Amino acid sequence: MNLQVREASAGDAALIADLTRACWAERVAASSRGHREHTEQVQHDLQRGGGFILLLDNAPVGSVRWLPSDTETDVWEILRMGVLPAHRGQSLSQHLMEAVIHRAHGADVSELRLAVRADQTRVVDLYAVFEFELAPELEYARANPLEEPPIVMRRWLKR
Repeated sequence: MNLQVREASAGDAALIADLTRACWAERVAASSRGHREHTEQVQHDLQRGGGFILLLDNAPVGSVRWLPSDTETDVWEILRMGVLPAHRGQSLSQHLMEAVIHRAHGADVSELRLAVRADQTRVVDLYAVFEFELAPELEYARANPLEEPPIVMRRWLKR
């Protein structure tokens, strides 16, 4: 098994949009915007922030993106992390998370944040392994106003 995490480029936007929709299928509620991911949005996100693609034996099997916070320049928001259904249960998402954490350290970011859908609370423990903690005092800026607000988690990189 040859595993590689590579940085995404603007040319990867369609691939990441496809991966996100495939990762969300039958896993996340149909109301999630991840099901309607489109190339233009991914391109915009990659230009503002960045992303990684997870390759297994040179085939893309997952991705993740991050964006700088709209209000705090030293805070990144992690979004749309996913691994294709056929490759789940192998702890592959940890490679994506570790890549983002490593990049954030190199970019002098002080805090990482992510949102967990209210109907996906089982992943709270997964993120806790990466030293993310619940942050009920924070609101998720990209929350869908038609849904229950997500659970926000944070990881301090430096204080």
